[in-house]
Amino acid sequence: MTLSQLVFRSMKKNIKHYYLYFFALIFSVMLYFSFVTLQYNPSVVEISHGVKAIAGLKAASYLLLFIVVFFVLYANRLFMKRRSKEIGLYQLIGMSKGLVTRLLALENTILWIGAIGIGVSLGFLTSRIFAMILLRILEKDVLVELIFSIEALQMTILVFLVLLILVLAQTMLSIRRVSLLALFTATATADTRVKRFSGFQMFLGFIGLVMIGYGYYLSTNLFEIESDNVNELLFKMLSILGSTIIGTFFVFRFSVAFLMNLIRKQKRGHLSIEDVLSLSPIMHRMKSNAMSLTTITVLSATALGILCLSYISYYSASSMAKQNIPFDYVLLNDQGQSFVDELEKKKISYKETTIELLDVEIDTSKLYVNDIPNGLSIMTKTEMPVAKLSDAQKVIPGLTLEEGEGFVTGYSNMMSEIVKIEGNRPVQLTTTNGDVSITIKEIREESLLAYYLTGGGMMIVVSDAQFEKLTEDSLIQQQTNWTKQVGIDLVDRSKKEETQSIYEETTNDGHFEVTANNAENEVINMDSQEEYRLSTLDMMGLVIFITGFLGLAFLMTTGSILYFKQMSEAEEEKASFTILRKIGFTTNEIMKGIYKKQLFNFGIPLVIGLAHSYFAVKSGWMLFGTELVAPLLITMSIYVVLYSVFAFLSVGYYRKVVNESL
Repeated sequence: MTLSQLVFRSMKKNIKHYYLYFFALIFSVMLYFSFVTLQYNPSVVEISHGVKAIAGLKAASYLLLFIVVFFVLYANRLFMKRRSKEIGLYQLIGMSKGLVTRLLALENTILWIGAIGIGVSLGFLTSRIFAMILLRILEKDVLVELIFSIEALQMTILVFLVLLILVLAQTMLSIRRVSLLALFTATATADTRVKRFSGFQMFLGFIGLVMIGYGYYLSTNLFEIESDNVNELLFKMLSILGSTIIGTFFVFRFSVAFLMNLIRKQKRGHLSIEDVLSLSPIMHRMKSNAMSLTTITVLSATALGILCLSYISYYSASSMAKQNIPFDYVLLNDQGQSFVDELEKKKISYKETTIELLDVEIDTSKLYVNDIPNGLSIMTKTEMPVAKLSDAQKVIPGLTLEEGEGFVTGYSNMMSEIVKIEGNRPVQLTTTNGDVSITIKEIREESLLAYYLTGGGMMIVVSDAQFEKLTEDSLIQQQTNWTKQVGIDLVDRSKKEETQSIYEETTNDGHFEVTANNAENEVINMDSQEEYRLSTLDMMGLVIFITGFLGLAFLMTTGSILYFKQMSEAEEEKASFTILRKIGFTTNEIMKGIYKKQLFNFGIPLVIGLAHSYFAVKSGWMLFGTELVAPLLITMSIYVVLYSVFAFLSVGYYRKVVNESL
């Protein structure tokens, strides 16, 4: 038999082991080729601001490459272990290690050539779909052409050729370093002996729980820093990362092992068939399981955290626009009159809300519950916009104030997470005749002014009588820049697109208005809520697109690794299933123990990964949007459903092995 015949017979024999690995390779090539192709798609580059789009897609391709390298090397190591007896038999019948290496190298080469060919073909077809998804996220109505990029093909072939060389090098080293005896016993040796659990191991397990708890605690206080030194924030982030990863490993290696030993001792040697098939395999493989489960947990948490933060940005685009531009259109003083004239000319009904403003230097230091970080101490005494109660009631009906009282509005989620303030505390307004004390009755989240009028922060509402007194103050008159904000809300929402077109025609990027003689541009201050929403999508759309598909790649990686590992363990345990079937146990009885084992292998990393990602997202979500609960639940639910697919595949494979064991 020639070497080529042996290669094809070997591949045919191992096809049931290779199919998911082959599919994952195809998926990786397809995704990578699609991402690189998008860099050369003129529709995407033009709409997504050229250099920014290319840089983002390049960064995504590098991250995707890292995921693929990790997955392929890990999967190849598992397959090498599964085929250890086969490799040992080849050497036993006289084949040299070099010839065995050539055999496996040819198999891998054929497999990879097929995966690259199919992956590139699918990538060519799906690149247009990916481009359409990206432009749909950005809400751009553009015709996307189906293009085949020679540059993308060359880069894909080069990258996966280098990766194939790495896989072949790993295969060669593993064959040359392992003895013939070790090849036949590779799948028969437990990772660790089940023995009495020492006090030191219990202590390490407890330390693991403490480290995870400490990481969670730091994440809830991430922005509570005592100085404006950025290094302190960086140190906190690194501490959170290190404590949770190391703590997770200790939990899997020692805490879970301690619980398993405790259960075993309580059984007093009377193990049921379910215990034999679930408890015993987990304990005997605890050492390797600890490392792989830690890796999968960290990857799952990372992918899920990135997905959640990205979706929060997308989900919150409308609410962020409403928070920062509280009306459909905002005009300052009497500017933008041409826009209003066009609305009246085309008979578009609108509601006008005028809010009179004053800029007053206010000391708000007594509002803060905790010590404010030094880097934000400037916020305690600064100029803030002040409005009168009657104007605020146009937006927030039901507000009431007594003389000497006030409201704070615009206290957003982001501010509430960084600095804590509460009502029934005084603020000091600086006037020509000294400070005037106002008691803040309540803190409100609603925004009344455009973000640039408040500096992205808060404003004060006072009684009409108090506002009139402040209006007459000479110091306040000098420091007031904008005396009036005019908010315009459409009555008929179906006129939204037409009104936006008028806005774009009468303004240049929303900040310039062409004068009547067209001689020069007059700088005006006018903004559109819809324009702000679309600009948010422009900024975050590419990020959402990239993280979505990278998250999918992470999911494929973690799920496939777990599935490959369970496939390997199922083949190793096949002899045990044969014995159990011969002495009378049914498939369903055996599967009950396997269900428990799969619940541990898939469920525990998922639960801990969900907890890690929750605290990671909770620590900084306010920097990405205004909504947390809905996008978090939606993202986690989708991730759990997709992740569960691999668990069901694993259970199905185990059932097949059990059925074939007799």
